[in-house]
Order: sequence, then structure tokens, then C-alpha cells
Amino acid sequence: MRTSRGLAAAAPALVAALLLASGAARAAGSPSPRLVEQLQRGGLVLVLRHAVTDQTKHDEVPVDLTDCTTQRNLSADGRAQARSVGRAVRRLHLPVGTVLTSRFCRTRETTRLAFGRGTVEPALLNTITSENDAAWRRQIQAARRLLGTRPAAGTLTVLVTHGVVVTDTTRLTLEEGETLVFRPLGNSRFRLVGRIAPGDWPVLRAPAAARALRVKEYPVPVGTHPHDVAPAADGTVWYTAQATGKLGRLDPATGKVTEVPLGDGSAPHGVIVGPDGAAWVTDGGLNAIVRVDHGTLEVKRYPLPVSSGFANLNTATFDRRGRLWFTGQSGIYGRLDPRSGSMRVFQAPGGVGPYGIATTPAGQVWYASLAGSHVARIDLDSGKSTMLRPPTQGQGARRIWSDSRGRLWVSEWNAGRVARYDPKARRWREWRLPGAAQPYAVYVDDRDIVWLTDFGASAIVRFDPASERFTRVRLRADANVRQLLGRPGIVWGAESGADRLVSVSG
Repeated sequence: MRTSRGLAAAAPALVAALLLASGAARAAGSPSPRLVEQLQRGGLVLVLRHAVTDQTKHDEVPVDLTDCTTQRNLSADGRAQARSVGRAVRRLHLPVGTVLTSRFCRTRETTRLAFGRGTVEPALLNTITSENDAAWRRQIQAARRLLGTRPAAGTLTVLVTHGVVVTDTTRLTLEEGETLVFRPLGNSRFRLVGRIAPGDWPVLRAPAAARALRVKEYPVPVGTHPHDVAPAADGTVWYTAQATGKLGRLDPATGKVTEVPLGDGSAPHGVIVGPDGAAWVTDGGLNAIVRVDHGTLEVKRYPLPVSSGFANLNTATFDRRGRLWFTGQSGIYGRLDPRSGSMRVFQAPGGVGPYGIATTPAGQVWYASLAGSHVARIDLDSGKSTMLRPPTQGQGARRIWSDSRGRLWVSEWNAGRVARYDPKARRWREWRLPGAAQPYAVYVDDRDIVWLTDFGASAIVRFDPASERFTRVRLRADANVRQLLGRPGIVWGAESGADRLVSVSG
């Protein structure tokens, strides 16, 4: 069994890191709006001790990690506590990235209820019965590395573990359900910036300043004219360099750009991240769908059938069966099965114009027709599509996106409006953007906030359906942002007229 000599036996570097953490603990007070603002920006590590447990139960010795009946598990209050953390994370729009957990049932259940996902990490395993031996020291060193490792840009890392692991690693104590917030400094070094008690989560609020929209630009090679963007799971951002026939990848943390040539004659338009983690590109110049492997950057092309002619490929989306659907402004839409490589191309019933395309949470696929001024739902089995026209005639439905309820949001290029169609109620609503607007892109984030780009004002526009309020963020003149995508807490676009990528958060 471990004894009090454990910390004394730690390496000098560990002691220094622990002193750094404990010194910060003396300065840390109760949670404040400032801490929420820091959390919303990302770059921090949250260490959460599992939620409240049933104290009438005890872990058996030795415990069987595969059998929850041999362990002390969450109580009903603990489960409610974990759910309240999850509600606060969603309400505050905290950009949670990597989530790691101990293998114990109480930590895994806390992780599932609070964050919906998590990966078991050996360094977070309960050390209560550990000896002060080399294995214990290796585990504590591994835990320190997790605390000192900076998360992917703009995200938070969450570690769900046990009180004894936190004490062994930081010399700090915390109650069940409490969270410590650390600033990672690299090389297993970290600084405590705040504590969140279990009862604090429901009442945490962001300051007004934190709710302001924050804009950041990132230059890409001159002359590339980036068209579409797609944030990847690792924090990098793919973009189509339409003018140079390449796919680019930006690392926002360093500003580094990696370019992947797609082939002679390439003119990529859209890019999305597929279920396989790869970038999938609609390439008008190659008249092909192109896959770029995230790890190897290997390029694979899927040419359209010769009989389809020049499609003027636009955008793509995956259905729930793993098939890629795509649009072509020449009057087609198509389907590619990546597993077999089979492809079918369909003639759009409204002729030329298919442009934006999206998949709803229920798995429906809809596209918007710019020239045809309509939207259409695709039958995923037959491939046939059914047209539906918004109330405003000749509105120029350009791009389309779904919110969490399956309602379709459409940017109306000609009409200067954003429209919403509810398939369940079969009802349309439209809102006019401020000024002489030309809404190009539309994207709905994880909070069901609607984002648009306005060519007329060279701006990104935030629309809150609850308040029906527009907030406009002006960009440089002729930024020409044609598409938006995002991840929780941040929206990304490409300034095709300025050779920059742009992010908006808040």
C-alpha cells in the first residue's frame, strides 16, 4: 500500500510542478465570469473528480474493473450532478475536445452523463492501493504530462479521475464532483486557474464581454482564393485553394499551412470531413470527387461518368449510410458509395442550379438550387428528388443547412433573406437581413444559432431565432466569404477575396 513517502519520493521536477500548482491554488477563488470566459476560449485542462457516490458501498480489494458490482458507484444525486455539468457545458458553449476517463465505473458514468463520450486513460486510474514503486511513479508522471499538454486549438481537454490521483499529481484536494481548471504550460508543467464546486455549474454565467463575437484571421498563400472550409477533429482546418488546384490545411495554433496538389486541371470548390476522418472535395476542374487522407495526405479521385458531362461540382454531404451526395450547378446531383466506388448521377428536376446540400439529424438529404430558386428533398433509395419553393419568388436559394430539430435554413441570395422550412409542420418563415444584403452561406451551429455571410456588407451575420435578432461582424472590404462550417464554440469561413481564413467565436 502507498504511504506518505510517495510525494517525497517524487522527482524534483514533479515537486516543482506541484508547488506551481499549489501556489496558484492559494490565489484561486470562487468561479467568476472571467473563468467562464477563459473556458470559452479553450486552451485549458479540466480535471473532474467523479460525481457523488453511494457511500454505503465500497470497492472490493482487489477490485474487478470489468464488474461494476465490485465497485462504489454513483448515487442518484451523483448522476444528477453529472447531468448538471453537461447542461452547463452546453449552455455556456464550452468547446470540449478530448475527454479522458479512468476505467472505474463511477468515472466512466460521470463522463458519459456529463460529456456523452470519453476514452479510457490508464494514467487516470485510481491509485489508492498503489505501492510507492516505479509503476506508481510512471503513472503519476503520465498524469502530469496530461495536465501539462496543451489541448487542440480552441478546445478544452477534460480528465475525469479520482481524488487520490489529483492529490498524487498536484498536492491539491477536491471533493466528489468538483472540477479543477489548469493552464497547461508544456513539459508536464501547469498552473491552477480556478475551481468549480459541484453546485457552481448551474449558476455559472459568462460576462457580457465574453458574449461579444471575436474575429480572428489567418493568412493562406497569396493567390489561392480559398473557397470552402472544413474543421477537422484535431483542430486543423481544411480549405479548398480553388485558384491553385490544391487542398490546404491550416493549423490555427501555429499558422502553418500544408498544401496538397489535387491534380492537373483541379479547381476544388467544396470540402467536408467524412465519417472516415478524411477530407472529401467536390472538384469542378477535375469533374470528380476527391478524397484526401487525413494522415497520409494520399489523394484518391472518383471521376464522374463521362455521360454526365461537365457538372460544375459544388458541395457535398454524407448520409447516415456513409454515402456521399453532391451537387452540380449544371443541373445534376449525385451519389458516391466510398466502400464500393460506385457512383450515380441524377438529372435535377428543376434544371440548372443545384448548389448547397445538407443532411438533417434524421438522415434526410436536401439541396438548394440557386438558379432554380427552390429546395429539394432526395429520396435516398430511388435517388429521385422532390422540389419545394420558398414563399418569395425568384429568391435564389443558395445554401442550405439543418438545425437540431431537422428544420431547414436557406440563404436567399436574390431576396436578401434567410428562410426556414419546418418539414413536420410544412411551414415556411423568412427574415430579411439588415441593409442591402446578399446572403451567400448559411450554417447552423450546435446551439441552433444561424450564421450567414453577407456579400453586400462584407460581413458574417449571426441570427438568433429565439430573439429574431441579427448581429453583424464586418470584415475587410471584399472578403467574399462563400461558405461557413464550425465546431462547438467557433465558426470558420474562407475569405476568398483576401486569401485568408477567418474564425468567429463567442
